[in-house]
Amino acid sequence: MKRVLKRIKVILFISVAVMIVSCNSGSKNNDGSTGFSVPVEMKSDPAEIVLYQSPNLILKKISPHVYRHISYLNTNDFGKVECNGMVVVNEGKAVIFDTPASDSSSEELINYVNKNLNSIITAIIPTHFHNDCVGGIKTFGEHHIPGYAFSKTIDILKKEGNENASLLKPFADSIAFDIGGKKVYAEYVGEGHTKDNIVGYFPDDSVLFGGCLIKELNGPKGFLGDANVKAWPATVLKVKQKYPQAKVVIPGHGKPGGTNLLDYTMALFSSKK
Repeated sequence: MKRVLKRIKVILFISVAVMIVSCNSGSKNNDGSTGFSVPVEMKSDPAEIVLYQSPNLILKKISPHVYRHISYLNTNDFGKVECNGMVVVNEGKAVIFDTPASDSSSEELINYVNKNLNSIITAIIPTHFHNDCVGGIKTFGEHHIPGYAFSKTIDILKKEGNENASLLKPFADSIAFDIGGKKVYAEYVGEGHTKDNIVGYFPDDSVLFGGCLIKELNGPKGFLGDANVKAWPATVLKVKQKYPQAKVVIPGHGKPGGTNLLDYTMALFSSKK
């Protein structure tokens, strides 16, 4: 009987030790925190850690190398709107998708990435021509941060007389950026929220930035003034097929989730309601 009890104690000790090691395993990340793996299936909102918060800007860590920046845009139709962007950081380099909505919030983000994440921003990429994507381009330019945009985005900005067009270098359909040996991708897949909307993808963390092409779960259709509603579902389907390994999806507004956001967006714009 004593031998049996002793064996049980040994088994329990080993089980607890394994659990402790599993919970504390992971490499150090860019901000000094311990890494964690992206879930195989994201059924609910991914866990985020708030790193910075002010009246104008919030920065949340969403995976070992990816952060979501949140700023605010005042609109006539929808009031004060939260706007998402993505920051990807590795080995002292950073790439940002969409500027915060204003120059002041963009200044805050640049300072945080430079000083707190100890990273040089090598590129700013707006995902379409609306102000929630390009509102701070001037500030990024003042910091000598190169801007890149889909050629259609630059064409639209030029037609509107937007001076931000001169601060952006065009790319055709897709572009890849190297940050410390890892690749970050930006690609045009098709029309939806606008005729120029693109998406961003960081394969190492399986994070997709859908921008305003993708809606948060149970979210509304939002502004449709420049949309191609008919093409929207097919474009999102192409995104889903293009990035089958995506596990975390960040919409242009609202909470991130899994690929269920892609399914929800397709269903939302396939409906006749």
